[in-house]
Amino acid sequence: MAIEAPETIHVDTPTVACDGGDGALGHPRVYLNIEGHGEVQCPYCGRLYVLEGDAAHAHAH
Repeated sequence: MAIEAPETIHVDTPTVACDGGDGALGHPRVYLNIEGHGEVQCPYCGRLYVLEGDAAHAHAH
């Protein structure tokens, strides 16, 4: 049985909130900071958030 890859979500803001989706079946809401990294993975569900396009350069320091 193959392991399913985590979902990748492309965003345009350097901070995202993840609750795992699925309403009550998700996980506690966590706020993840992408700034300076370009991407971040949720420690609960494994979703990968990728900062896209101009947003990645506008927020980089």
